[in-house]
Amino acid sequence: MAENVVPALANQRMVLQGLPHRLIQDGLVDEQTMVQAMAAAKESDGNLVSHLVSKGIADAKEIAIAASQEFGVPLLDLDAAQLDLDVVKLVSDKLLAKHRVLPLLKRGKRLFIAVSDPTNLHALDEIKFQTGLSIEAVVVEDDKLQKIASKAMEQVDTQMPAMSDEDLDLENLDVSSGDEDDAAAAAAGRDDVEDAPIVRFVNKVLLDAIKRGASDIHFEPYEKSYRIRLRLDGFLKEIASPPVQLAVKLAARIKVMSRLDIAERRIPQDGRIKMRISKNRAIDFRVSTCPTLFGEKIVARILDPSSAMLGIDALGYEPAQKDLYMTALAQPHGMILVTGPTGSGKTVSLYTGLNILNKEDTNISTAEDPAEINLPGVNQVNVNPKVGLTFASALRAFLRQDPDVIMVGEIRDLETAEIAIKAAQTGHLVLSTLHTNDAPKTLTRLIDMGVKPYAIATSVSLIIAQRLARRLCNNCKVPMEMPPEALLKEGFTQEEIDEGIQIYKPVGCSSCTDGYKGRTGLYQVMPVSEEIQRIILQEGNAVDIAAQSAKEGIWDLRKSGLSKVKAGITSLDEVNQCTVE
Repeated sequence: MAENVVPALANQRMVLQGLPHRLIQDGLVDEQTMVQAMAAAKESDGNLVSHLVSKGIADAKEIAIAASQEFGVPLLDLDAAQLDLDVVKLVSDKLLAKHRVLPLLKRGKRLFIAVSDPTNLHALDEIKFQTGLSIEAVVVEDDKLQKIASKAMEQVDTQMPAMSDEDLDLENLDVSSGDEDDAAAAAAGRDDVEDAPIVRFVNKVLLDAIKRGASDIHFEPYEKSYRIRLRLDGFLKEIASPPVQLAVKLAARIKVMSRLDIAERRIPQDGRIKMRISKNRAIDFRVSTCPTLFGEKIVARILDPSSAMLGIDALGYEPAQKDLYMTALAQPHGMILVTGPTGSGKTVSLYTGLNILNKEDTNISTAEDPAEINLPGVNQVNVNPKVGLTFASALRAFLRQDPDVIMVGEIRDLETAEIAIKAAQTGHLVLSTLHTNDAPKTLTRLIDMGVKPYAIATSVSLIIAQRLARRLCNNCKVPMEMPPEALLKEGFTQEEIDEGIQIYKPVGCSSCTDGYKGRTGLYQVMPVSEEIQRIILQEGNAVDIAAQSAKEGIWDLRKSGLSKVKAGITSLDEVNQCTVE
Protein backbone atom coordinates (compact mmCIF):
# COMPACT_ATOMS: atom_id res chain seq x y z
CA MET A 1 0.00 0.00 0.00
CA ALA A 2 2.80 2.42 1.02
CA GLU A 3 4.74 1.50 -2.13
CA ASN A 4 1.80 2.65 -4.27
CA VAL A 5 1.41 5.95 -2.43
CA VAL A 6 5.04 7.08 -2.80
CA PRO A 7 5.16 6.97 -6.64
CA ALA A 8 1.78 8.76 -6.74
CA LEU A 9 3.10 11.60 -4.59
CA ALA A 10 6.27 11.74 -6.68
CA ASN A 11 4.25 12.02 -9.89
CA GLN A 12 2.14 14.78 -8.32
CA ARG A 13 5.31 16.69 -7.41
CA MET A 14 6.57 16.31 -10.98
CA VAL A 15 3.34 17.78 -12.37
CA LEU A 16 3.43 20.64 -9.90
CA GLN A 17 7.02 21.40 -10.89
CA GLY A 18 6.11 21.53 -14.55
CA LEU A 19 4.73 25.07 -14.79
CA PRO A 20 7.44 26.77 -12.68
CA HIS A 21 10.07 24.95 -14.76
CA ARG A 22 8.44 26.10 -17.99
CA LEU A 23 8.20 29.73 -16.82
CA ILE A 24 11.88 29.68 -15.87
CA GLN A 25 12.79 28.02 -19.16
CA ASP A 26 10.89 30.69 -21.15
CA GLY A 27 12.67 33.43 -19.23
CA LEU A 28 9.48 34.79 -17.68
CA VAL A 29 10.76 34.33 -14.12
CA ASP A 30 14.28 33.69 -12.85
CA GLU A 31 14.87 30.62 -10.70
CA GLN A 32 15.53 32.42 -7.41
CA THR A 33 12.41 34.57 -7.75
CA MET A 34 10.37 31.48 -8.59
CA VAL A 35 11.58 29.63 -5.48
CA GLN A 36 10.69 32.64 -3.33
CA ALA A 37 7.27 32.97 -5.01
CA MET A 38 6.50 29.27 -4.47
CA ALA A 39 7.42 29.57 -0.80
CA ALA A 40 5.32 32.72 -0.37
CA ALA A 41 2.31 31.19 -2.12
CA LYS A 42 2.58 28.05 0.01
CA GLU A 43 2.88 30.08 3.20
CA SER A 44 -0.22 32.11 2.41
CA ASP A 45 -2.05 29.00 1.24
CA GLY A 46 -2.58 30.77 -2.08
CA ASN A 47 -2.28 30.10 -5.80
CA LEU A 48 1.19 30.38 -7.37
CA VAL A 49 -0.05 31.93 -10.62
CA SER A 50 -2.20 34.49 -8.77
CA HIS A 51 0.81 35.36 -6.61
CA LEU A 52 3.05 35.87 -9.65
CA VAL A 53 0.47 38.09 -11.36
CA SER A 54 -0.63 40.11 -8.31
CA LYS A 55 2.99 40.88 -7.37
CA GLY A 56 3.83 41.90 -10.92
CA ILE A 57 6.46 39.17 -11.26
CA ALA A 58 5.08 37.81 -14.54
CA ASP A 59 2.44 38.76 -17.10
CA ALA A 60 -0.87 36.87 -16.87
CA LYS A 61 -1.18 36.37 -20.62
CA GLU A 62 2.36 34.97 -20.98
CA ILE A 63 1.77 32.57 -18.07
CA ALA A 64 -1.48 31.35 -19.67
CA ILE A 65 0.24 30.73 -23.02
CA ALA A 66 3.12 28.85 -21.33
CA ALA A 67 0.70 26.74 -19.25
CA SER A 68 -1.36 25.86 -22.31
CA GLN A 69 1.69 24.76 -24.27
CA GLU A 70 3.29 22.88 -21.37
CA PHE A 71 0.23 20.79 -20.47
CA GLY A 72 -1.65 20.69 -23.77
CA VAL A 73 -4.69 22.40 -22.23
CA PRO A 74 -6.86 24.64 -24.47
CA LEU A 75 -6.29 28.41 -24.12
CA LEU A 76 -9.29 30.77 -24.01
CA ASP A 77 -9.67 34.55 -23.95
CA LEU A 78 -12.34 35.17 -21.28
CA ASP A 79 -13.33 38.47 -22.89
CA ALA A 80 -14.76 36.48 -25.79
CA ALA A 81 -16.60 33.95 -23.57
CA GLN A 82 -20.35 34.12 -22.98
CA LEU A 83 -20.96 33.47 -19.30
CA ASP A 84 -23.86 31.17 -18.37
CA LEU A 85 -24.95 31.79 -14.78
CA ASP A 86 -26.82 28.48 -14.67
CA VAL A 87 -23.51 26.71 -15.30
CA VAL A 88 -21.74 28.85 -12.67
CA LYS A 89 -24.36 27.74 -10.13
CA LEU A 90 -23.39 24.08 -10.64
CA VAL A 91 -20.34 24.60 -8.40
CA SER A 92 -20.75 25.77 -4.82
CA ASP A 93 -19.69 29.27 -3.82
CA LYS A 94 -17.16 27.90 -1.35
CA LEU A 95 -15.32 25.84 -3.98
CA LEU A 96 -15.25 28.74 -6.46
CA ALA A 97 -13.82 31.09 -3.84
CA LYS A 98 -11.40 28.50 -2.47
CA HIS A 99 -9.84 27.47 -5.80
CA ARG A 100 -10.32 30.68 -7.83
CA VAL A 101 -11.85 28.91 -10.82
CA LEU A 102 -14.94 29.55 -12.96
CA PRO A 103 -17.35 27.07 -14.63
CA LEU A 104 -17.79 28.03 -18.29
CA LEU A 105 -19.76 25.44 -20.21
CA LYS A 106 -21.61 22.16 -19.74
CA ARG A 107 -21.85 19.67 -22.59
CA GLY A 108 -23.59 16.46 -21.63
CA LYS A 109 -21.67 15.05 -18.68
CA ARG A 110 -18.63 17.29 -19.25
CA LEU A 111 -18.09 20.54 -17.36
CA PHE A 112 -15.47 22.97 -18.70
CA ILE A 113 -13.68 24.91 -15.96
CA ALA A 114 -11.60 28.07 -16.47
CA VAL A 115 -8.32 27.87 -14.50
CA SER A 116 -5.16 29.93 -14.46
CA ASP A 117 -3.10 27.03 -13.07
CA PRO A 118 -3.91 23.66 -14.71
CA THR A 119 -1.66 21.89 -12.17
CA ASN A 120 -4.25 22.48 -9.45
CA LEU A 121 -5.56 18.93 -9.72
CA HIS A 122 -7.01 19.07 -6.22
CA ALA A 123 -9.47 21.79 -7.33
CA LEU A 124 -10.61 19.79 -10.36
CA ASP A 125 -11.07 16.66 -8.24
CA GLU A 126 -13.19 18.49 -5.65
CA ILE A 127 -15.41 19.99 -8.35
CA LYS A 128 -15.76 16.58 -10.00
CA PHE A 129 -16.80 15.06 -6.68
CA GLN A 130 -19.32 17.83 -5.94
CA THR A 131 -20.95 17.94 -9.40
CA GLY A 132 -20.61 14.30 -10.46
CA LEU A 133 -19.46 15.52 -13.89
CA SER A 134 -16.33 14.93 -15.91
CA ILE A 135 -14.12 18.02 -15.59
CA GLU A 136 -12.22 19.58 -18.52
CA ALA A 137 -9.76 22.39 -17.72
CA VAL A 138 -9.39 25.47 -19.93
CA VAL A 139 -6.47 27.84 -19.31
CA VAL A 140 -7.27 31.57 -19.03
CA GLU A 141 -5.44 34.70 -17.91
CA ASP A 142 -5.44 34.99 -14.11
CA ASP A 143 -6.32 38.69 -13.90
CA LYS A 144 -9.31 38.29 -16.25
CA LEU A 145 -10.39 35.18 -14.38
CA GLN A 146 -10.51 36.99 -11.03
CA LYS A 147 -12.36 39.98 -12.48
CA ILE A 148 -15.02 37.99 -14.33
CA ALA A 149 -15.39 35.41 -11.54
CA SER A 150 -16.07 38.19 -9.02
CA LYS A 151 -18.70 39.69 -11.30
CA ALA A 152 -20.32 36.29 -11.84
CA MET A 153 -20.39 35.65 -8.10
CA GLU A 154 -22.17 38.95 -7.53
CA GLN A 155 -24.83 38.00 -10.06
CA VAL A 156 -25.51 34.60 -8.53
CA ASP A 157 -25.01 35.73 -4.95
CA THR A 158 -28.71 35.30 -4.20
CA GLN A 159 -28.44 31.51 -4.34
CA MET A 160 -29.78 29.77 -1.25
CA PRO A 161 -26.87 29.44 1.17
CA ALA A 162 -26.22 25.98 2.56
CA MET A 163 -27.75 25.53 5.98
CA SER A 164 -24.30 24.89 7.45
CA ASP A 165 -22.61 27.73 5.60
CA GLU A 166 -21.14 29.99 8.27
CA ASP A 167 -19.14 32.02 5.78
CA LEU A 168 -22.13 33.98 4.50
CA ASP A 169 -22.42 36.99 6.78
CA LEU A 170 -25.64 38.92 6.29
CA GLU A 171 -26.07 39.72 9.95
CA ASN A 172 -24.44 43.12 9.56
CA LEU A 173 -26.79 44.35 6.83
CA ASP A 174 -28.45 47.60 7.86
CA VAL A 175 -31.91 46.15 7.35
CA SER A 176 -35.03 46.90 9.33
CA SER A 177 -38.32 45.56 8.05
CA GLY A 178 -40.38 47.99 10.10
CA ASP A 179 -43.29 45.56 10.31
CA GLU A 180 -41.13 42.70 11.57
CA ASP A 181 -40.57 41.96 15.24
CA ASP A 182 -39.53 39.01 17.31
CA ALA A 183 -42.79 39.07 19.24
CA ALA A 184 -44.75 38.25 16.11
CA ALA A 185 -42.57 35.22 15.43
CA ALA A 186 -42.78 34.09 19.06
CA ALA A 187 -46.54 34.49 19.10
CA ALA A 188 -46.78 32.39 15.98
CA GLY A 189 -44.92 29.67 17.83
CA ARG A 190 -42.91 28.56 14.79
CA ASP A 191 -39.23 27.68 14.73
CA ASP A 192 -38.89 27.96 10.98
CA VAL A 193 -39.40 31.72 10.86
CA GLU A 194 -36.49 32.13 13.23
CA ASP A 195 -34.14 30.01 11.08
CA ALA A 196 -31.06 32.25 10.72
CA PRO A 197 -30.05 31.11 7.20
CA ILE A 198 -33.62 31.72 5.99
CA VAL A 199 -33.58 35.20 7.53
CA ARG A 200 -30.26 36.02 5.87
CA PHE A 201 -31.36 34.62 2.54
CA VAL A 202 -34.62 36.60 2.38
CA ASN A 203 -32.79 39.80 3.41
CA LYS A 204 -30.22 39.14 0.69
CA VAL A 205 -32.87 38.64 -2.00
CA LEU A 206 -34.64 41.87 -1.03
CA LEU A 207 -31.39 43.82 -0.94
CA ASP A 208 -30.18 42.38 -4.24
CA ALA A 209 -33.48 43.31 -5.90
CA ILE A 210 -33.03 46.92 -4.76
CA LYS A 211 -29.44 47.06 -6.01
CA ARG A 212 -30.39 45.66 -9.41
CA GLY A 213 -33.28 48.10 -9.85
CA ALA A 214 -36.01 45.46 -9.93
CA SER A 215 -39.67 46.45 -9.68
CA ASP A 216 -41.05 43.13 -8.38
CA ILE A 217 -39.83 39.94 -6.71
CA HIS A 218 -41.66 36.67 -7.37
CA PHE A 219 -41.35 33.72 -4.94
CA GLU A 220 -42.89 30.73 -6.73
CA PRO A 221 -43.36 27.16 -5.39
CA TYR A 222 -43.93 24.25 -7.77
CA GLU A 223 -44.29 20.50 -7.26
CA LYS A 224 -40.60 19.65 -7.62
CA SER A 225 -38.89 23.02 -7.75
CA TYR A 226 -38.90 26.54 -6.36
CA ARG A 227 -37.80 29.65 -8.17
CA ILE A 228 -37.27 33.31 -7.40
CA ARG A 229 -37.56 35.84 -10.21
CA LEU A 230 -36.98 39.58 -10.48
CA ARG A 231 -38.78 41.88 -12.88
CA LEU A 232 -35.94 43.87 -14.41
CA ASP A 233 -36.86 46.61 -16.89
CA GLY A 234 -40.25 44.99 -17.37
CA PHE A 235 -39.03 41.42 -17.96
CA LEU A 236 -38.84 38.56 -15.47
CA LYS A 237 -35.43 36.95 -14.84
CA GLU A 238 -34.83 33.91 -12.64
CA ILE A 239 -32.13 34.61 -10.05
CA ALA A 240 -32.30 31.65 -7.65
CA SER A 241 -33.69 28.14 -7.25
CA PRO A 242 -33.59 27.20 -3.56
CA PRO A 243 -34.67 23.66 -2.56
CA VAL A 244 -38.42 23.16 -2.82
CA GLN A 245 -38.42 21.84 0.76
CA LEU A 246 -37.81 25.42 1.93
CA ALA A 247 -41.00 26.80 0.35
CA VAL A 248 -42.96 26.86 3.63
CA LYS A 249 -40.07 28.44 5.56
CA LEU A 250 -39.53 31.15 2.95
CA ALA A 251 -43.24 31.99 2.86
CA ALA A 252 -43.42 32.07 6.67
CA ARG A 253 -40.43 34.39 6.92
CA ILE A 254 -41.82 36.87 4.40
CA LYS A 255 -45.27 36.78 6.03
CA VAL A 256 -43.81 37.51 9.46
CA MET A 257 -41.93 40.49 8.01
CA SER A 258 -45.19 41.68 6.42
CA ARG A 259 -47.26 41.17 9.61
CA LEU A 260 -49.45 38.57 7.92
CA ASP A 261 -51.02 35.48 9.48
CA ILE A 262 -48.47 32.73 8.86
CA ALA A 263 -50.97 30.05 9.90
CA GLU A 264 -53.44 31.10 7.18
CA ARG A 265 -52.48 29.56 3.85
CA ARG A 266 -55.90 29.17 2.24
CA ILE A 267 -56.69 32.75 1.23
CA PRO A 268 -54.72 35.64 -0.33
CA GLN A 269 -53.22 38.21 2.04
CA ASP A 270 -51.68 41.65 1.57
CA GLY A 271 -49.00 43.26 3.69
CA ARG A 272 -46.06 45.61 3.68
CA ILE A 273 -42.35 45.49 4.55
CA LYS A 274 -40.08 48.46 5.23
CA MET A 275 -36.36 47.97 4.66
CA ARG A 276 -34.06 50.70 5.94
CA ILE A 277 -30.88 50.54 3.87
CA SER A 278 -29.32 53.72 5.26
CA LYS A 279 -30.05 56.49 7.74
CA ASN A 280 -31.71 58.60 5.06
CA ARG A 281 -33.27 55.98 2.80
CA ALA A 282 -35.90 53.32 3.33
CA ILE A 283 -37.57 51.09 0.76
CA ASP A 284 -41.10 49.75 1.09
CA PHE A 285 -42.27 46.41 -0.30
CA ARG A 286 -45.94 45.80 -1.00
CA VAL A 287 -46.41 42.07 -0.40
CA SER A 288 -49.17 39.91 -1.86
CA THR A 289 -49.64 36.19 -1.16
CA CYS A 290 -51.77 33.80 -3.18
CA PRO A 291 -52.40 30.09 -2.47
CA THR A 292 -51.40 27.85 -5.40
CA LEU A 293 -51.42 24.09 -5.92
CA PHE A 294 -48.03 23.59 -4.27
CA GLY A 295 -47.80 26.40 -1.75
CA GLU A 296 -48.11 30.16 -1.50
CA LYS A 297 -46.82 32.32 -4.32
CA ILE A 298 -45.60 35.66 -2.98
CA VAL A 299 -45.00 38.80 -5.00
CA ALA A 300 -43.27 41.80 -3.45
CA ARG A 301 -43.61 45.11 -5.30
CA ILE A 302 -40.68 47.44 -4.58
CA LEU A 303 -41.84 50.95 -3.77
CA ASP A 304 -38.94 53.39 -3.86
CA PRO A 305 -39.90 56.93 -2.74
CA SER A 306 -36.78 58.31 -4.45
CA SER A 307 -38.35 57.49 -7.85
CA ALA A 308 -40.72 60.43 -7.35
CA MET A 309 -37.77 62.70 -6.61
CA LEU A 310 -35.98 62.10 -9.90
CA GLY A 311 -37.49 65.21 -11.44
CA ILE A 312 -39.47 65.56 -14.63
CA ASP A 313 -36.32 65.79 -16.78
CA ALA A 314 -35.37 62.21 -15.89
CA LEU A 315 -38.67 60.69 -17.07
CA GLY A 316 -38.05 61.01 -20.81
CA TYR A 317 -40.50 63.77 -21.78
CA GLU A 318 -39.65 65.66 -24.96
CA PRO A 319 -39.18 69.42 -24.33
CA ALA A 320 -42.56 70.32 -25.86
CA GLN A 321 -44.30 67.56 -23.86
CA LYS A 322 -42.65 68.69 -20.64
CA ASP A 323 -43.85 72.28 -21.26
CA LEU A 324 -47.43 71.07 -21.76
CA TYR A 325 -47.34 69.09 -18.49
CA MET A 326 -45.80 71.95 -16.53
CA THR A 327 -48.38 74.38 -17.93
CA ALA A 328 -51.24 72.12 -16.85
CA LEU A 329 -49.73 71.71 -13.36
CA ALA A 330 -49.54 75.49 -13.03
CA GLN A 331 -53.30 75.88 -13.61
CA PRO A 332 -55.39 76.51 -10.46
CA HIS A 333 -58.07 74.04 -11.55
CA GLY A 334 -58.82 71.37 -14.13
CA MET A 335 -58.12 67.67 -14.51
CA ILE A 336 -54.92 65.92 -15.61
CA LEU A 337 -55.38 62.28 -16.58
CA VAL A 338 -52.52 59.80 -17.01
CA THR A 339 -53.34 56.63 -18.92
CA GLY A 340 -51.60 53.41 -19.81
CA PRO A 341 -51.45 49.72 -18.84
CA THR A 342 -50.33 48.45 -15.44
CA GLY A 343 -46.61 48.95 -14.95
CA SER A 344 -46.28 51.78 -17.47
CA GLY A 345 -45.08 54.33 -14.91
CA LYS A 346 -48.32 56.24 -14.35
CA THR A 347 -47.78 56.52 -10.59
CA VAL A 348 -44.26 57.94 -11.02
CA SER A 349 -45.55 60.53 -13.51
CA LEU A 350 -48.31 61.58 -11.12
CA TYR A 351 -46.03 61.76 -8.10
CA THR A 352 -43.45 63.72 -10.04
CA GLY A 353 -46.20 66.27 -10.68
CA LEU A 354 -47.28 66.20 -7.03
CA ASN A 355 -43.69 66.72 -5.94
CA ILE A 356 -43.54 69.86 -8.11
CA LEU A 357 -46.79 71.12 -6.51
CA ASN A 358 -45.79 70.10 -2.98
CA LYS A 359 -45.21 73.48 -1.31
CA GLU A 360 -46.05 75.04 2.03
CA ASP A 361 -49.00 77.01 0.62
CA THR A 362 -50.62 74.04 -1.14
CA ASN A 363 -52.93 71.46 0.45
CA ILE A 364 -52.58 68.14 -1.38
CA SER A 365 -54.68 65.04 -0.64
CA THR A 366 -54.51 61.66 -2.38
CA ALA A 367 -56.74 58.57 -2.36
CA GLU A 368 -54.95 55.42 -3.51
CA ASP A 369 -55.32 51.64 -3.49
CA PRO A 370 -52.82 51.44 -1.87
CA ALA A 371 -50.45 54.41 -1.55
CA GLU A 372 -47.26 53.21 -3.25
CA ILE A 373 -44.94 56.15 -2.62
CA ASN A 374 -44.71 57.98 0.67
CA LEU A 375 -44.38 61.72 -0.01
CA PRO A 376 -43.96 63.97 3.06
CA GLY A 377 -46.22 67.02 2.87
CA VAL A 378 -48.97 65.11 1.04
CA ASN A 379 -52.01 63.77 2.89
CA GLN A 380 -52.32 60.20 1.64
CA VAL A 381 -55.32 57.93 2.20
CA ASN A 382 -55.56 54.20 1.49
CA VAL A 383 -59.04 53.31 0.29
CA ASN A 384 -60.70 50.40 2.08
CA PRO A 385 -63.99 49.31 0.47
CA LYS A 386 -64.59 46.77 3.27
CA VAL A 387 -65.28 49.60 5.71
CA GLY A 388 -66.90 51.91 3.17
CA LEU A 389 -63.83 54.03 2.39
CA THR A 390 -64.03 54.06 -1.41
CA PHE A 391 -62.48 56.48 -3.89
CA ALA A 392 -65.80 58.33 -4.04
CA SER A 393 -66.21 58.65 -0.25
CA ALA A 394 -62.57 59.74 0.11
CA LEU A 395 -63.11 62.42 -2.55
CA ARG A 396 -66.19 63.72 -0.74
CA ALA A 397 -64.15 63.95 2.47
CA PHE A 398 -61.32 65.77 0.66
CA LEU A 399 -63.73 68.43 -0.61
CA ARG A 400 -64.54 69.29 3.00
CA GLN A 401 -60.83 69.55 3.87
CA ASP A 402 -60.05 72.79 2.00
CA PRO A 403 -57.99 71.11 -0.75
CA ASP A 404 -55.93 72.76 -3.50
CA VAL A 405 -54.80 69.59 -5.27
CA ILE A 406 -56.50 66.18 -5.25
CA MET A 407 -55.04 62.96 -6.63
CA VAL A 408 -57.28 59.93 -7.20
CA GLY A 409 -55.39 56.67 -7.74
CA GLU A 410 -57.78 55.47 -10.44
CA ILE A 411 -61.16 56.43 -11.86
CA ARG A 412 -62.98 53.10 -11.89
CA ASP A 413 -66.68 54.00 -11.88
CA LEU A 414 -69.15 56.74 -12.75
CA GLU A 415 -69.55 57.97 -9.17
CA THR A 416 -65.81 58.57 -8.75
CA ALA A 417 -65.58 60.20 -12.19
CA GLU A 418 -68.46 62.60 -11.49
CA ILE A 419 -67.09 63.73 -8.11
CA ALA A 420 -63.59 64.20 -9.56
CA ILE A 421 -64.98 66.27 -12.44
CA LYS A 422 -67.05 68.42 -10.09
CA ALA A 423 -63.92 69.04 -8.02
CA ALA A 424 -62.04 70.09 -11.16
CA GLN A 425 -64.90 72.44 -12.10
CA THR A 426 -65.05 74.08 -8.67
CA GLY A 427 -61.53 75.41 -8.41
CA HIS A 428 -59.40 72.34 -7.65
CA LEU A 429 -56.60 70.70 -9.61
CA VAL A 430 -57.36 66.98 -9.92
CA LEU A 431 -54.90 64.30 -11.04
CA SER A 432 -55.92 60.71 -11.77
CA THR A 433 -55.37 57.64 -13.96
CA LEU A 434 -57.38 55.52 -16.36
CA HIS A 435 -56.62 52.28 -18.19
CA THR A 436 -56.84 53.12 -21.90
CA ASN A 437 -54.45 52.64 -24.83
CA ASP A 438 -53.94 56.28 -25.82
CA ALA A 439 -55.02 59.83 -25.04
CA PRO A 440 -57.99 60.18 -27.46
CA LYS A 441 -59.55 56.93 -26.21
CA THR A 442 -59.46 58.28 -22.65
CA LEU A 443 -62.07 60.91 -23.48
CA THR A 444 -64.40 58.40 -25.14
CA ARG A 445 -63.86 56.00 -22.22
CA LEU A 446 -65.25 58.64 -19.84
CA ILE A 447 -68.29 59.05 -22.08
CA ASP A 448 -68.77 55.25 -22.11
CA MET A 449 -68.73 55.33 -18.29
CA GLY A 450 -71.68 57.71 -18.39
CA VAL A 451 -70.01 61.10 -17.87
CA LYS A 452 -71.76 63.90 -19.75
CA PRO A 453 -69.78 65.23 -22.73
CA TYR A 454 -70.06 68.85 -21.59
CA ALA A 455 -68.65 67.91 -18.16
CA ILE A 456 -65.61 66.31 -19.81
CA ALA A 457 -65.08 69.22 -22.20
CA THR A 458 -65.13 71.79 -19.41
CA SER A 459 -63.02 69.93 -16.85
CA VAL A 460 -60.29 67.81 -18.51
CA SER A 461 -57.30 69.98 -19.42
CA LEU A 462 -54.56 67.47 -20.27
CA ILE A 463 -54.23 63.76 -21.00
CA ILE A 464 -50.92 61.88 -20.88
CA ALA A 465 -50.70 58.40 -22.40
CA GLN A 466 -47.47 56.58 -21.66
CA ARG A 467 -45.44 53.40 -22.00
CA LEU A 468 -42.04 52.36 -20.66
CA ALA A 469 -39.38 51.27 -23.15
CA ARG A 470 -36.05 49.72 -22.20
CA ARG A 471 -32.98 51.88 -22.71
CA LEU A 472 -30.14 50.56 -24.85
CA CYS A 473 -26.93 49.92 -22.94
CA ASN A 474 -24.42 52.61 -23.94
CA ASN A 475 -21.54 50.20 -23.41
CA CYS A 476 -22.54 47.58 -25.97
CA LYS A 477 -25.16 48.96 -28.40
CA VAL A 478 -24.08 48.75 -32.04
CA PRO A 479 -25.28 50.55 -35.20
CA MET A 480 -27.90 48.77 -37.28
CA GLU A 481 -28.38 49.23 -41.01
CA MET A 482 -31.87 49.42 -42.50
CA PRO A 483 -32.89 50.28 -46.07
CA PRO A 484 -34.84 53.54 -46.57
CA GLU A 485 -37.95 51.61 -47.61
CA ALA A 486 -38.00 49.75 -44.29
CA LEU A 487 -37.52 53.01 -42.36
CA LEU A 488 -40.45 54.57 -44.20
CA LYS A 489 -42.59 51.55 -43.39
CA GLU A 490 -41.71 51.88 -39.70
CA GLY A 491 -42.99 55.47 -39.65
CA PHE A 492 -39.97 57.70 -40.26
CA THR A 493 -40.54 60.55 -42.72
CA GLN A 494 -38.65 60.97 -45.97
CA GLU A 495 -37.17 64.22 -44.62
CA GLU A 496 -35.76 62.38 -41.59
CA ILE A 497 -34.29 59.68 -43.82
CA ASP A 498 -32.71 62.27 -46.14
CA GLU A 499 -31.11 63.97 -43.13
CA GLY A 500 -29.66 60.64 -42.07
CA ILE A 501 -30.91 58.26 -39.38
CA GLN A 502 -28.64 56.05 -37.33
CA ILE A 503 -30.48 53.43 -35.31
CA TYR A 504 -28.93 50.96 -32.87
CA LYS A 505 -29.58 47.42 -31.72
CA PRO A 506 -28.85 45.64 -28.41
CA VAL A 507 -25.94 43.24 -27.95
CA GLY A 508 -25.52 42.43 -24.27
CA CYS A 509 -22.59 42.77 -21.90
CA SER A 510 -21.68 42.29 -18.25
CA SER A 511 -23.10 45.66 -17.23
CA CYS A 512 -26.61 45.25 -18.70
CA THR A 513 -29.46 42.78 -19.23
CA ASP A 514 -29.72 41.49 -22.81
CA GLY A 515 -28.40 44.79 -24.18
CA TYR A 516 -30.70 47.04 -22.16
CA LYS A 517 -30.19 48.99 -18.95
CA GLY A 518 -32.96 51.06 -17.36
CA ARG A 519 -36.13 52.37 -18.97
CA THR A 520 -37.42 55.60 -20.45
CA GLY A 521 -40.94 56.87 -21.03
CA LEU A 522 -42.76 57.17 -24.33
CA TYR A 523 -45.47 59.82 -24.07
CA GLN A 524 -48.46 61.25 -25.85
CA VAL A 525 -49.21 64.55 -24.10
CA MET A 526 -52.50 65.90 -25.45
CA PRO A 527 -54.02 69.16 -24.21
CA VAL A 528 -57.79 69.41 -24.64
CA SER A 529 -57.97 72.32 -27.09
CA GLU A 530 -61.11 74.20 -28.11
CA GLU A 531 -61.39 72.11 -31.28
CA ILE A 532 -61.16 68.87 -29.29
CA GLN A 533 -63.74 70.23 -26.85
CA ARG A 534 -66.03 70.84 -29.82
CA ILE A 535 -65.58 67.25 -31.02
CA ILE A 536 -66.42 65.96 -27.51
CA LEU A 537 -69.56 68.09 -27.31
CA GLN A 538 -70.60 66.74 -30.72
CA GLU A 539 -70.01 63.22 -29.33
CA GLY A 540 -67.24 62.51 -31.82
CA ASN A 541 -65.25 59.30 -31.54
CA ALA A 542 -61.60 58.62 -30.66
CA VAL A 543 -60.58 58.61 -34.33
CA ASP A 544 -61.90 62.17 -34.78
CA ILE A 545 -60.07 63.32 -31.64
CA ALA A 546 -56.84 61.61 -32.75
CA ALA A 547 -57.03 63.26 -36.18
CA GLN A 548 -57.51 66.70 -34.64
CA SER A 549 -54.70 66.07 -32.17
CA ALA A 550 -52.32 65.14 -35.00
CA LYS A 551 -53.39 68.25 -36.89
CA GLU A 552 -52.39 70.31 -33.85
CA GLY A 553 -48.91 68.73 -33.92
CA ILE A 554 -49.33 66.41 -30.94
CA TRP A 555 -47.10 63.34 -31.18
CA ASP A 556 -48.72 59.96 -30.64
CA LEU A 557 -46.91 57.18 -28.77
CA ARG A 558 -45.44 55.80 -31.99
CA LYS A 559 -43.93 59.14 -32.99
CA SER A 560 -42.55 59.63 -29.50
CA GLY A 561 -40.98 56.16 -29.64
CA LEU A 562 -39.40 56.78 -33.05
CA SER A 563 -37.80 59.98 -31.73
CA LYS A 564 -36.15 57.87 -28.99
CA VAL A 565 -34.94 55.40 -31.63
CA LYS A 566 -33.51 58.23 -33.72
CA ALA A 567 -31.70 59.59 -30.64
CA GLY A 568 -30.15 56.17 -29.97
CA ILE A 569 -31.94 55.83 -26.62
CA THR A 570 -33.89 52.67 -27.43
CA SER A 571 -34.23 50.13 -30.22
CA LEU A 572 -36.82 49.84 -32.96
CA ASP A 573 -37.82 46.37 -31.73
CA GLU A 574 -38.51 47.79 -28.27
CA VAL A 575 -40.69 50.60 -29.66
CA ASN A 576 -42.58 48.11 -31.85
CA GLN A 577 -43.28 46.00 -28.78
CA CYS A 578 -44.40 48.98 -26.66
CA THR A 579 -46.63 50.69 -29.22
CA VAL A 580 -48.41 47.75 -30.87
CA GLU A 581 -52.09 47.89 -29.91
